[in-house]
Parts: sequence; C-alpha cells; structure tokens
Amino acid sequence: MPEQPLSQVEQELGGRSFAFYPPVRNIEYNEWRFLQATWAEILVANDKEGIEVWIPRRHFGAISSVDQPMPIVGLTKELEYRAGTVHPFRTKVFEMPPGVLGRPGQEAAKHADVPSAKRLGSGPRNEGSVAKLIGVMLAVALLAVFSTVAVYRGGTLFQGRALQSTNDQDYLSLSGQDDYAAVVRRLGEPAGDRWSTRSKEVVFRVLEYPNRAYSVILFGADQHSARYIGTMDRNWRPIHSVAGRGVDYSAMLRTLPRF
Repeated sequence: MPEQPLSQVEQELGGRSFAFYPPVRNIEYNEWRFLQATWAEILVANDKEGIEVWIPRRHFGAISSVDQPMPIVGLTKELEYRAGTVHPFRTKVFEMPPGVLGRPGQEAAKHADVPSAKRLGSGPRNEGSVAKLIGVMLAVALLAVFSTVAVYRGGTLFQGRALQSTNDQDYLSLSGQDDYAAVVRRLGEPAGDRWSTRSKEVVFRVLEYPNRAYSVILFGADQHSARYIGTMDRNWRPIHSVAGRGVDYSAMLRTLPRF
C-alpha cells in the first residue's frame, strides 16, 4: 500500500495547535491539533471539547502567516459540527405557507385582462402603446450596453460605482506588515476605530475614513498586534487585499460581516 500523503497542516504545523477560520459552528473553543491524514480526509482533535473529527481535504485552505497565539488554517467552506461529524453550513430557507400565493394560475386566470376589439383597434391609444414599447426596447438596449462596459472593466455595474466613489487610492501603499501606527502615518487619524472578536483567538480591527469613502481592515491575535489585510468601500465590499505566506485575504474580506 502506498504511504498516506503528508497534509499541509502536518507539514507546516506539526504538533502545534491551530485555529480554523471561519470557526467550526457549534464548537465553543477554536483550538485544534493534527492527528492523522488519509488520501481524502484529515483527522483533527479539539482537546478542550473532547472531540476528534474527520474533515475532507477539499475543505482545507491555506495557512495564515499570523502565528500568535497560534496559526490559522483557512477553510474553503463554513462548516458546522453535528452528531460527531462536520457538514457544510447552509442558511435555512423558510418556505411560504401554503395558500399565500394561491394555486398556480388561479389568480392569473381570475384577473386575466381579456383584450377587446376596441382596445386592439387603431387610433391614438394604439399609437401610444407602440411608442411606449419602442421606449422600453431602447432602455433595455442601453442597460445591456452599460452592463457590458461595467463587466469589461473588471466588475459589476454596482461595483464600478463603488470604486469610482472613493476619493483616493492611498490604501494601495499599505502592505501586510503595516500595523495601526503605519496606517495612521500614511492615511492620518481615522474617524472611527473599533474591533470585533470573531473567536477567542483572532481580532478584526476597522479604521474608518469616511472622507476617503473607505475603511481599512486589520487582522491578528489582538487589536495591538493586528496587521493590514485589506480595504472595504463605503458599501462594505473589498476594493483591495494583500496576501501573506500563500494566503489571499480577499475571500476572508468577502465573508466578513459589517460591525
């Protein structure tokens, strides 16, 4: 039998403890260690919870360069723990109660507008309908052209507006080594400064610059050691991100709730 391949977790972390991001739902303590690996799965243990669980290899992402108090292993999907196993987390969809919309076609048939010879006849009203139809067709054509130009420029129609709303691009000078003091030296004192602890091991810090129409995001073990990972526009969409030791923080920013 061929030997089982070494996982990235085993190669880079060895016996050290690490944290998952995003944290596995339904588990309070986000502290794990590697046990063993197969071709398809990796067995990890959470000693504080007394849990050992197999996680498919395809759910493992890159390992963050942040290693204090412990490294962070990215997950490609948000997972939840149920009945001894992990599953991809899915937002619950609530169905409409029966009878709210009625039977298909029932209301449409009841209120169907039956055309009459008078309404389909010629005259000023018919000419107005033709003019209205031509106007709608022109509007659809213009919208299609506008959307094509926006996509060609590298984003959706609304993203293009968001990028144009920023007053400057000084955030492009920031790197993954910049802390709070370095950001202030380049951009000045922020109008707002707050942080959010998504788990017991990691902290997100937001520096708001409303006059520049964007917010700078720092990430790390605590608010003082956090480093720059990217910038969000006024609509809380990422417009810049950095990479560190094989980690692209753009995916993390896209899933970061506003706080």
